[in-house]
Amino acid sequence: MRPTGHDNMHGCPVHELRAKLRQSGLRPTRQRVALGWLLFGKGDRHITAERLFEEASGARVPISLATVYNTLHQFTEAGLLREIAVDGSKTYFDTNVSDHHHFLMEESNALVDIPGAGIAVAQLPDVPEGMEIARVDVIVRLRKKS
Repeated sequence: MRPTGHDNMHGCPVHELRAKLRQSGLRPTRQRVALGWLLFGKGDRHITAERLFEEASGARVPISLATVYNTLHQFTEAGLLREIAVDGSKTYFDTNVSDHHHFLMEESNALVDIPGAGIAVAQLPDVPEGMEIARVDVIVRLRKKS
């Protein structure tokens, strides 16, 4: 069962996190629960695998960077996270899986949700036969005025 809407498990107790993993078709292993706690216990956020690995290391969670990547991709496939690729070189994972768009702060590489229905997407192209649009990601790049 995939979660729908804005369901971020903010401040979730461990038993609720385990239940959420099971509902999403994932076995609540010790590593998944530990990473899930770091991801979802702080509310909506955008995080890279490298940053989550640093947080796990700081929390003394014995885990490899490869396992962090694998877990983030498993959470994304299960509908618990949304993957956002920026420039093809940096990937963020968003705990807010609802349809929304982002600002990218160029100086800090921070990704920030665009509030409300701040963007209207129109004039989408025709898609090839047998295909459908899964979602549209808009990233608005911001920099300080000169």
